[in-house]
Amino acid sequence: MVGASTALVALAAIFWGLSGGIGGILMADGWNPFVVSLYRGAIGLLFVLVWLMLRPHGSGLSRGRLWFWSAIAGIGVAGNFSFYFLSIAHGSVAVAATLMYCAPVFVYLVSFALKLESPTVPKWAAIAVVMVGIILLTQIYDIGAGGVTPMGVGAGLLAGLSYAIFIFGFKYAAPHGSPQAILSIAFAVLVMVLILPADVDQAIAVLSSKDWPFFAALGVFGAGLSFVLYIIGLNHTAPAVASIVAMVEPVTASLFGVVILNQYLAGTQILGMVLILVTVTSLSVYTSSAQPPSYLSPR
Repeated sequence: MVGASTALVALAAIFWGLSGGIGGILMADGWNPFVVSLYRGAIGLLFVLVWLMLRPHGSGLSRGRLWFWSAIAGIGVAGNFSFYFLSIAHGSVAVAATLMYCAPVFVYLVSFALKLESPTVPKWAAIAVVMVGIILLTQIYDIGAGGVTPMGVGAGLLAGLSYAIFIFGFKYAAPHGSPQAILSIAFAVLVMVLILPADVDQAIAVLSSKDWPFFAALGVFGAGLSFVLYIIGLNHTAPAVASIVAMVEPVTASLFGVVILNQYLAGTQILGMVLILVTVTSLSVYTSSAQPPSYLSPR
């Protein structure tokens, strides 16, 4: 059971990694990042609604706090999807995925500010190393560096911050209802939030476009099936193990960008990526060994 659950978490991480590459293909074809994000969330909503109908017990839908915190989670995941694809559109899949993987660092910084976590030397050291990794990955020290733009870097970091908001929302909603109910509300909020910035004409055109299979794959693997598999897998997977397995996501996204999209990473960027992935994973494992908050996992 434990091995199967870990495999489900790994499969979900692979799907999330592939979703970045699929989004990159769609945006290279001229599709608006908000339209791509909207379809990813809308198809994900259909999946979790089916899950909720099949497992309605203990949904908690009558509780106001569930709706409030799930709505916060929905705003977070809407920002995460949108900023992630904006980062890809203005940079590369590898850089966007790795910057988004910094979400636990934002969780710690917010937790320090709200006095939910006690700052320690190892935690501050890990955050400092991640900052060094971000500098190397984004090459902000090299004004003439190509391939990475300020918009791409900023959107990637905001994607991580948005995911941190989703983590907090999901964490505080969890005691009041089931995961499928929380995700149903969150994805519904995502759809409502993204309808405004999305290009309506493009959104309608998707239905008759030759690219609709990519949109379908993005929604199924990037939001629907992946979230269901991840939640189920976490039931029998230790947070420390889940944190390590989650590294599959940015690695998969990076390989997709390099192999399929012909994107290039310099040696210093690869070093920065390694620093970020190893440090964030170690930070999550360190936290998991000290206490059981799985919400601090990268995913």
